[in-house]
Amino acid sequence: MKRYDYLLVGAGLFNAVFAHNAIKKGKTCLVVEKRDHIAGNIFTYCQNGIHVHKYGAHIFHTSNKEVWNFVNQFATFNRFTNSPVANYKGKLYNLPFNMNTFYQMWGVITPQQAKEKIAQQVKESGITEPKNLEEQAISLVGKDIYQTLVKDYTEKQWGQKCTDLPSFIIKRLPLRFTFDNNYFNDKYQGIPEGGYTKMVEKMFEGCDVRLNCDYFEHKEELDNVADEVLFSGQIDKYFDYCFGALEYRSLNFVTEVLDCDNYQGNAVVNYTDSQTPYTRIIEHKHFDVQPGQIGTIITKEHSKTWQKGDEPYYPVNNDKNNALYQKYAEKAKGEKVKFVGRLGEYKYYDMHLVIERALNFSKEQLG
Repeated sequence: MKRYDYLLVGAGLFNAVFAHNAIKKGKTCLVVEKRDHIAGNIFTYCQNGIHVHKYGAHIFHTSNKEVWNFVNQFATFNRFTNSPVANYKGKLYNLPFNMNTFYQMWGVITPQQAKEKIAQQVKESGITEPKNLEEQAISLVGKDIYQTLVKDYTEKQWGQKCTDLPSFIIKRLPLRFTFDNNYFNDKYQGIPEGGYTKMVEKMFEGCDVRLNCDYFEHKEELDNVADEVLFSGQIDKYFDYCFGALEYRSLNFVTEVLDCDNYQGNAVVNYTDSQTPYTRIIEHKHFDVQPGQIGTIITKEHSKTWQKGDEPYYPVNNDKNNALYQKYAEKAKGEKVKFVGRLGEYKYYDMHLVIERALNFSKEQLG
């Protein structure tokens, strides 16, 4: 069998960045992916002229010029600005928390009025040393915003009561005393025209790629075809859960094709009440409006507890899991495999942070 310099397990963003840099250095790479497509969780496909984000909304944003320049080699980005809306029992609020939100919540029209309202509620709470997420949130934004826009949404996301969640999950809740609905503060933001899959496809140019290939089913054979292995899957699964399973949150996506031009008027609407079973609805056409789009496509996103066999979308980085991960990280030091990405490092990364980490890793590895 052909030999390679690198075996890249997983065809997601981290390995795509590394692969591009490795090929530029004259290295050879074999990419194996258990799914039937590349691009990991940022995979997009085209249906009815609409680019559908199969695994939830992915909006690229960064203030890192190196990262921005890197991705612009492979795609032209549109000017999409993420301005989500919250729906609480049929009433709409702008996100992130800003003067539009405060006006919708209390009817206040000046920053000073908003600050006084929040300060009054924080003072009335009497919370000085928050013991859980609920107390932490109320101590930052007061009871009205917490009850309306934080509590139920967070409990659906994590599958636990806010009073049972640690306070560090919400270190801060940004408050903007301007009428600015732009969710991100980063300098650069947008969606690649033509979708993320085309962008990642260009990153993997020059690599051999095998889809529908489960690394664990062919581990012995695959480990012997390359000098180095980069593994972007679950580190606990790699070691057969020998110290126990790490905790993850999983997601269930329900996608519907609708015979209307515009379902909700926005790309992302969060449902912050407990009665609605899903956390948000994504309307994909608003990410990249193009002529010739037929109807509209929406996805309802449900958060759920991860069980073996489910897709692990993000780690539950509490003290217990972080300590368990350290055991796996120590064990990994004895392997020739390098564990990378969100699942390999058991760390939540946004896209720009994945790319930044992969760029730095490439420099260390490839020189």
